[in-house]
Amino acid sequence: MPLKLKVKRRLLARSERVKSIELHPSEPWMLVGLYSGRVYIWNIDTKQILKTLDVSDLPVRAARFVSRKNWVITGSDDTCLRVFNYNTLEYVTQFSAHVDFIRSVAVHPSSPFVLTAGDDGVIKLWDWEKKWACSQVFKGHTFCIMQIVFNPKDNNQFATASLDRSVKVWQFGSSTPNFSLKHERDVNCLDYHPGGDKPYIVSGEDGGTIRIWDYQTKSCVQSLQVHTKDVNDVVFHPSLPVILSGSADGTVRIIHSNTFRLENTLNYGLERVWTISCHRGTNNVAIGFDEGSMIIRLGQEEPAISMDSSGKIIWARHSEIQQANIKAIADQEIKDGERLSLAVKDMGSCEIYPQTIAHGPNGRFVAVCGDGEYIIYTAMALRSKSYGTGQEFVWGPDSSTFAVRDDGSTLKVFKNFKEHKQFKPPFGAEGIFGGHLLGVKSFNSFAFYDWESMKLIRRIEISPKKVFWSENGHLVCMTSEDTLYMLKYNSELAEQATEFSEYGIDDSFEVVKEVKGTVQTGMWIGDCFVFTSSINRLNYCVGGEIVTVAHLDREMYVLGYIPKDNRLYLCDKELNIISYSLLVSVLDYQTAVMRQDFDSADKILPVVPTEQRTRVAMFLEKQGFRPQALAVTTDLDHKFDLAIQLGDLKTAYSIARQHDLSDKWKQLAVLAIKSSEFSLAQECMFQSKDFGGLLLLATSSGHGHVMAKLAQEASDAGQNNVAFVANFVMGRCEECLEILIKSKRLPEAALFARTYLPSQTSRVVTEWKSYTATFSKKLSSAIADPTEYQNLFHGHQEALRTEQFLKQQRLNALPAAAYSVTATSSERNTVQEMLQAEKSGTYVYKEPVLSDTAEILDDDSSESDGFVKVYNNPGAEREDIQESASHSDFSQAMSSLTMDPENANRILSKKIAENKDSLESTKIDSIDLERVVLKYQVETDLEKELQAVLDDVDLDDFDLADVDLDMDELLDA
Repeated sequence: MPLKLKVKRRLLARSERVKSIELHPSEPWMLVGLYSGRVYIWNIDTKQILKTLDVSDLPVRAARFVSRKNWVITGSDDTCLRVFNYNTLEYVTQFSAHVDFIRSVAVHPSSPFVLTAGDDGVIKLWDWEKKWACSQVFKGHTFCIMQIVFNPKDNNQFATASLDRSVKVWQFGSSTPNFSLKHERDVNCLDYHPGGDKPYIVSGEDGGTIRIWDYQTKSCVQSLQVHTKDVNDVVFHPSLPVILSGSADGTVRIIHSNTFRLENTLNYGLERVWTISCHRGTNNVAIGFDEGSMIIRLGQEEPAISMDSSGKIIWARHSEIQQANIKAIADQEIKDGERLSLAVKDMGSCEIYPQTIAHGPNGRFVAVCGDGEYIIYTAMALRSKSYGTGQEFVWGPDSSTFAVRDDGSTLKVFKNFKEHKQFKPPFGAEGIFGGHLLGVKSFNSFAFYDWESMKLIRRIEISPKKVFWSENGHLVCMTSEDTLYMLKYNSELAEQATEFSEYGIDDSFEVVKEVKGTVQTGMWIGDCFVFTSSINRLNYCVGGEIVTVAHLDREMYVLGYIPKDNRLYLCDKELNIISYSLLVSVLDYQTAVMRQDFDSADKILPVVPTEQRTRVAMFLEKQGFRPQALAVTTDLDHKFDLAIQLGDLKTAYSIARQHDLSDKWKQLAVLAIKSSEFSLAQECMFQSKDFGGLLLLATSSGHGHVMAKLAQEASDAGQNNVAFVANFVMGRCEECLEILIKSKRLPEAALFARTYLPSQTSRVVTEWKSYTATFSKKLSSAIADPTEYQNLFHGHQEALRTEQFLKQQRLNALPAAAYSVTATSSERNTVQEMLQAEKSGTYVYKEPVLSDTAEILDDDSSESDGFVKVYNNPGAEREDIQESASHSDFSQAMSSLTMDPENANRILSKKIAENKDSLESTKIDSIDLERVVLKYQVETDLEKELQAVLDDVDLDDFDLADVDLDMDELLDA
């Protein structure tokens, strides 16, 4: 029977004549050498040119990948061998290798050797580890050498095809051939059989003949006249039992390598075929024509392999059947994604080439299908139970029922290995699928039939690629190119139905979910569908939600699931077996959640292992069930995020204290502010060092002790801007000045001292002059000290007395309720107020006697402030006055300040008129207002005073190029 390999075209790239073609061993790349002298590297998946190499003006007849070195080696008609790095396109080397055209290049699979041959009839061995030295020369051909190939079973041996009508076999170490295989005509090409069981060489010669040789007996096994013109290339496929030959007649012939029967002929109308390439591990075949290159796929990529429910695996390597058992490694520790070391048992050779292998539902039998035939074996001993002809074979709901599709559209159903029914579907049959119902695919529709009666259950207007039934037969997944259709089958309704329309039984199937996704292989585990996707991901679908289990590094195929081990098993094209942990309890829990059956979910949760609960919680969060996720998760980071989302301050605070990370404290601070938990927000901001947020919080809430703590911590942390503002708000001008000096902002410090602390101006100016002298003595000498040049600083003496007069006032704080009756800076004349106080005798200026700065900073006592005793509470702290909320405390705070009575009366009258309602709400009686008039003192209009000082200074006389004088900042402050 014919092999019936499917042929699918993947890529067509039109170009000049293609003389050489090769597939990359690991990347989806095709290397194309052109008659024009160019070389292209194509990406097969994207169908785009990745790299272009302008090699020569003459034809490139040989181009090969060296993947372990990231090289491309080319041989061309200019006799040169060139080596490129295909990542950077840089030359590695270039030299003249022959005296005539180079026809063929072969790269040793493991050693640093390259063989070249050409029209000079000489073969040369090059060693790239010896700077491309020619290590050996082989002579024996009398005419052009067309191709050279290494023996895959003995890498020290190689064969050559020549126009001297011979194939010669050579050995490293000997310059003469081991033997020759004579032909009737010129030999253009050859290849070795990749398998170890057949010592074959295939050769192609002029006139359209290919010959198969046994190189051990040196005899011709078969001679095939398959073409009408010269054979230009011939290859054994590395994994399929076929020989591919390309000819000048424009065709590619596919020949069965076991029976030597012609299976298929391909003609794409691209003129002569020059070169063919295929590679182990892929079914892709690259073909070079006169008018371009092409990639086709032969057969299916999915290997012929099957696993039963107990863990017994059967697969086919070519025609050899092998078996392995998962139970044999049950005691070993298995890691996810790790290749399993299984003991493989040879079961014998199959009479046909297996394209599919499938265990029966109970695991007793295994069916092999291929070459247009099927054979049913016993799974244990591989004894033949039944056989017949058929293109496809599927099992029914039990191991005694199966169906077969023949060449046409005829289906045969067997019961107990005897033909039960035979019928031809009215819509045709392009494919069949097994399971609880028999599925038949036509060109544009799909139909389910009952196994017993062959009645139409339901016809659906889609043409799926694959169909998967759940074990209980209630759910079925149908997959198309980009969609999964989850259907629920109502078996009771189907059994009771008496009327059948042309579409079968209405309501027999219900669409549960339609999900976007591509399925390669899959299976059901309970109500959860597990599958591999085209982008190499292992996923499962539960309730319409796709969850990724793992990212795979290559294409994998689902084999089966063993509930006892809680592991899912997969294999790749090379029949390597891997596994991943997949807990049934997790799947059952997620299924219950998707049904919103939380009672069942709560019963399942104790069975879910602790290490899997965070994964379950993430699933709950994705479904919108955050409270349940918070209760389930064991990951503290995840729990914290959920607590923040749910506004659970207590849980979030507890986790933040455990982790003590700045990011968590910041998130918690934001949530606390939104929840009006300002005490918690304050603690979080201190923990996260969020000084900007603390400044906003402290100024908004008016907490003096918070502001003091902030000033200290900001200063310790080097946050000078925040420390400056915090101290300034509290009236601590001395600390502000020291911050400016410490941060080397000496010009700003001098202006600040002149404005707020005139007594410190001389000290700051002296330090400023010293610092400036280090880079400009001229600029330093231009800076005037107020004590030396009092004529340049108008009102400096009055400013000194006013500083002492205002000192206690700026250290005392007012409650927020006093804002409406407090005079603004623009409404006060502090110098005039000081003069009035001196005149009335309530203030006496005392010359400060201080030895250093520390005494100034520590001098907060009322004895040195020059005031007569007129305070009700002269030693009150800022926060004590601020936090006094009663009527008497407010009056006491007001009475601790002094003001010129006449000026106070004027201001107060204006304020009373503007804020009558506000005053009534504060319940301040007339007696209190009189006390305010007599005692209340307001700030100096600092901005006007600073401007007056600056008016006397001509800045053009100073070289300020290297000095940072941000006057606007100071004025704004």
